[in-house]
Amino acid sequence: MKVTPKHNERIAKMTFASVYPHYVHKVEKKGRTKKELHQVIEWLIGYNETKVQQFIDEKATFETFFKKANLNPNAHLITGVICGYRIEEIDNPLTQQVRFLDKIVDELAKGRKLDKILREEIK
Repeated sequence: MKVTPKHNERIAKMTFASVYPHYVHKVEKKGRTKKELHQVIEWLIGYNETKVQQFIDEKATFETFFKKANLNPNAHLITGVICGYRIEEIDNPLTQQVRFLDKIVDELAKGRKLDKILREEIK
């Protein structure tokens, strides 16, 4: 499945606040916690819960959300298919970063252990 420029633009303009409640619902209905969700978000992007809430309150787009991010150097280890797209083949950096986030949220909801999701040992 090829990512189109129109798809990339739609992802960039989507607000993090519109997607975040779906992330919370997805993980909680599978028995995971909001705290664990924030742990994987902080690992990937570097934002703590307060900063995430600030982006939600501002209704920041994914473009803004990721522009200010400090992406984890191990993010490239997130691979596989999400929403029909092979993550490692996505050539638009922003779309790829959003799909990284989608993938680790899915892994959390599916019960994967945190140290595997974070691609490192929990200290």
